[in-house]
Amino acid sequence: MPAVLRSLTLLLGLFAGTATAAFAADEPDLIFKRSTVFKWVSPNDKLATYGLDDPLVEGVACHFTVPEKGGFKGWVGLAEEVSDISLACRQVGPIRFKEKFEQGDDMFRKRRSLFFKKMQIVRGCDTKRNVLVYMVYSDRVIEGSPKNSTSSVPIMPWGNADQIQRCADFAQ
Repeated sequence: MPAVLRSLTLLLGLFAGTATAAFAADEPDLIFKRSTVFKWVSPNDKLATYGLDDPLVEGVACHFTVPEKGGFKGWVGLAEEVSDISLACRQVGPIRFKEKFEQGDDMFRKRRSLFFKKMQIVRGCDTKRNVLVYMVYSDRVIEGSPKNSTSSVPIMPWGNADQIQRCADFAQ
C-alpha cells in the first residue's frame, strides 16, 4: 500500500508542477551554446545561455546559463541534468508592475530531467531597498539541491519622465 501512495503523490506533484508553470514566463530565448565536452559519436555536452523577460514586471530581463548533457542519453532526453545554473537579471527599460505578486513566486520553471528534477527562477522584493531579487535553483521530488544563484535589480529611473515604482506596493 505505501508504494501505491508514493506513486499517487508523485503523480499529483507532477500535475501540480504543470499547473503552476502556466503562471510563469514563456519559453526562454536561446542566446548561444558552447561545447564543453567532446563526444566522438553522440552530441557534445554544452553550456546554453538563455534570456527571458519577467512576465509580471515590464522592464526586467534575466539571462541564465545551464549545462546540457550530451551523449546518447542527452540526445533522447533521458539524461538527468546537473543543478549548476547561473543567473543575471537587469533593468532593460522603465519598470512597470503588471500585477501584485507573492514573495518567492515562480517567474520561470523548466524540467531538468524526465520526471524528478526541475529548475525554477523565483522573484521577490527587498522592500527596504526597493530592489527586485531573483533566485534560481533546482529541486527534486525526493531530495533538493543546495546549488543556487541570486541576482538583484535595483528599481531605477529610466528616461526623463519615468516615475519610480516601489516594489513594496506590489509584493504581498
